[in-house]
Amino acid sequence: MRTSTSKTLPAPKMYETANDLPLKARVELNGLMNQRLADAVDLQTQIKQAHWNVKGPSFIALHELFDDVYEAVASYTDLIAERIAQLGGIAEGTARVAAGRSRLEEYPLAIAEGLAHVAAVSKALSTFGHETRNAIAQSDELGDAVTADMFTEITRGIDKWLWFVESHSQAEK
Repeated sequence: MRTSTSKTLPAPKMYETANDLPLKARVELNGLMNQRLADAVDLQTQIKQAHWNVKGPSFIALHELFDDVYEAVASYTDLIAERIAQLGGIAEGTARVAAGRSRLEEYPLAIAEGLAHVAAVSKALSTFGHETRNAIAQSDELGDAVTADMFTEITRGIDKWLWFVESHSQAEK
């Protein structure tokens, strides 16, 4: 996992809302969700990297699978960003922010062969799944069952896509 060397940032701007979650919890949830948003944006670009560059006998199957995974991750990214806004926060989802914050490892740019992409995409999905699973517990601790439920939904989807991708490398030899 990549470690961040980010500086201490000022408290994020929060908009007033009639949402009954306490401001302190909303601020913490904003930080948590923006971290997951950065990971999700990075994951999207990593999946597209695989989609564009996969080669080999399984090209069409993997090319189409990676496109399906990308679409699913795009929907998860949107869920996270919209939840941030619902709680009065600002979704910080630019590529530059994601690049600075993401906890995913750098995607290997020089690979082409299908199974190499399967391994790299599996690693990225697994890391993202781990982080969203942790976000479920953190959201619960902050008293926000709705955000925890959102992260549960995302993790359920990520686990499914990880299974689909890993299945390409799990055939008996």
